[in-house]
Parts: sequence; C-alpha cells; structure tokens
Amino acid sequence: MTHSNTPQKDRAQLASVQETTPMRAVPLFSLDRTFAALKYRNYRLWFAGQLSSLVGTWMQSTAQGFLVFQLTNSPTYLGLVGFMSGIPSWIFMLYGGVVADRMPRRTLLVITQTSMMILAFILAALTFAGLVQPWHIVVLAFLLGVANAFDAPARQSFVLEMVEREDLGNAIALNATMFQSATVVGPAVAGITYALFGPAWCFTINGISFLAVIAALLLMRIKPMVTRARVTSAWQDLKEGLRYILADPTIRTIIALVSVTSIFGLGYSTLFPDWAVIVLGGDATTNGWLQSARGAGSLIGALMIAALGHFKFKGKLLTTGSLVFPLAVILFSLIHTLTLSLLSLLIVGWGFMVLFNMANILVQTHVEDEFRGRVMGVYSLTFGGLMPVGALIAGAAADQVGAPATLIAGAVVTLGFALWVWWRVPRTSALE
Repeated sequence: MTHSNTPQKDRAQLASVQETTPMRAVPLFSLDRTFAALKYRNYRLWFAGQLSSLVGTWMQSTAQGFLVFQLTNSPTYLGLVGFMSGIPSWIFMLYGGVVADRMPRRTLLVITQTSMMILAFILAALTFAGLVQPWHIVVLAFLLGVANAFDAPARQSFVLEMVEREDLGNAIALNATMFQSATVVGPAVAGITYALFGPAWCFTINGISFLAVIAALLLMRIKPMVTRARVTSAWQDLKEGLRYILADPTIRTIIALVSVTSIFGLGYSTLFPDWAVIVLGGDATTNGWLQSARGAGSLIGALMIAALGHFKFKGKLLTTGSLVFPLAVILFSLIHTLTLSLLSLLIVGWGFMVLFNMANILVQTHVEDEFRGRVMGVYSLTFGGLMPVGALIAGAAADQVGAPATLIAGAVVTLGFALWVWWRVPRTSALE
C-alpha cells in the first residue's frame, strides 16, 4: 500500500527544506535586548532622574578632589577625604540594609537623596563665600557618607520593585550604563566648569541635579511593599543576614573578590588629581579627562553586558573582568603621556565594569528576596566602605614611594587574589 511510505516521504521533504533554507541567525546584540528594562514606566523615570543626578554627583566629586589638592597639595589629604566619606559605611551601612528590608525603599531613597542635595548646597555656599577649608570638606564628606550608607542598600534592592524578575539583570546593567555615562560627562564638564567658573558652580549644579531623581521617585507608581511581620530586633535580623551570606559559597566568594579589589585595586581613582599634576604636568581639565576616559571604558563594558541579554556565561565574564582590571591598572601605571594614559584607562574602566557589574548581577540573582536588603547592604559595604580604606592606604603610600609604585603594588595584590579564586574556586567561573 502506497500510503505506508507517506511519513517517510514527509520527513525526507522536511529535511530537504531545512537543508536548503538558511537558518535565521540570532544576533549577539540587539537594541530591544539592550534596553529591555526601559519598557517599564517606573524604570524610565528612575533612569532619567538618576542619570541627571549622577552627572552632578561626578561633577562634585571631580571638583572636590581637585579643590582639596589645591588647598593642601597633599595626596595624603586626598586619601583622608575618601576615607572619611567611607567611615559611615562601616558604622551604618549594615544597619541600612536592615532598614531597607523593613520600610518602603522609595521613602528611604527620597530621604537620603534630599539629604545629599542639602549637603551639596552647603559646600557650594561655603565655596562661593570664600570660606571653605579642608576640614569643611572632610566633615561634609563624612555626612555625605552617612546618607550614602542608607541610600546604597535601598537603591540596590529597589531595582526589583521597578522591573520584573526576568529583566533584573538588564536593569542592573543599565544602572551601570547610566552611572558610567555620568562618569564620562560629569568629570569632563567639571574640569571645564572648574577652569572657567570655579568649583562652587560644580557643587551648585550637583545640588540642583538631585531635584530630578527626587521628582522621579515621587512620580512612580510602586506596588505596596510586602514584608513579613518582624518579631526580631534589628541586631538579630543583621546576624541572620550575615549567617546567610557565610553559608552561601557563591555570594561569599563574590563578596570576597569585590572586597579585595576595593581595598587594593581602586586607589588609582583617588590619585587622579596628583597624577594629573605631578605625573602628567596637567591641571583640573586633565584630571577631568582622566576620570572621563575611565568612565568611557566602563560605559562600553556596561552596554556590552546589557546587550548580551539572558546569557549563560556570567561567571566567565566575572573572571575575565577580575583579571583584565588589575593588568590594565599596571599598564596605566607604566605610562606617563596623556594620550596613552587615556587609552589605557579605557581598558581599566572596561575591566572594572565587567567585574563589578557581573558581581552585582550574580549576587542579586542568587539572593532570596527576604534577605535582599541585608545582602545588598553587605555588598555595598564592600564597595562603599572598603574603597575609602584603599584610598587612605593609596594616598599615604603615594606620599612615600610615589603614585606609580603605589598603583602597581595594589594591582599585583588584586591580580593575585583573582588568580587564586580562578584556580581554587572554579565554580565561580561556571556560574550562569
């Protein structure tokens, strides 16, 4: 009977069609995938408001560093300002993570952003009046650190309230894109503004820029935050969060990697004002270009991660960033010309962003929602609290042995630990 061969004929015809019909290639990068989180109204508000605010923040940071160097001519004082801004992280940030799990995060963010705005206007007023002294900047840096200690855990854990879980990784990558876009624009604009109008206008613009993110937060339509009834104290909640981190090998390893990099690998950014003047023979504008070049490399890295979408090699990217970053810092330390310095900082920025962005994404995708605020409080502490420790060490060491030797030594320690993680904890590279 002829019909018995029909299925075989159909399969043969189908195979023939498949062989002759070219398969549609799935693009590695696509705009829809790159900006997936922007389909959410709340995230669009956040992105626009936070981008404006971050440009102002980078303007203040760049201008403040150069003003301190002009007032003191001391790399050690640069490190001291960075250190004082980080002390509140040690005191308050873990508690800030507990608070972020206990109260509406939007409310907490409005409070912290308003506090930062007021501090920027105070610094601007002191500078306009010609009264600003180095100790004023140290005190204001400390108070800004207090606000940031409560802001950072809430900001990190707030992402999941603006987007659905499947777009969490993309939103984190776009947050980094936003941050690094500001690092490209803010320092360069700060350098020009500082040279033409003075530092006070940089601080004023920063204060005004906070209005954008505060308005964005107030315009959002956020679902009511669901929290379990708390019968334990804040101290018990904190201990519970720390035990959770120590018991999870993935989160524990990533936080350790970020911690070592923050202490020993990030001192180069603290020494930019000294590098611009002493090593490169430049001025405030040179300082701004160095910051912007690092930011441009980080922006490229952030956009790359956002464009990859739901990729399955996150651990490999984390390992790549942890190795490329310190190697690029060593390269930067050996170069004493502006053009090549800017090019090497592109690589530094790329490695930095791949490392820290993938660390953030992997921690947030592995943590349970119940512990999100506390875990992100600890994660934020490794950056916001340990980086100032590294800044103080780098500033003091640069006074003794010079900035190039200081950066090389820190990068070697960072590279050594990254190699140890790659060799001894291979599961990290296998994370998806």
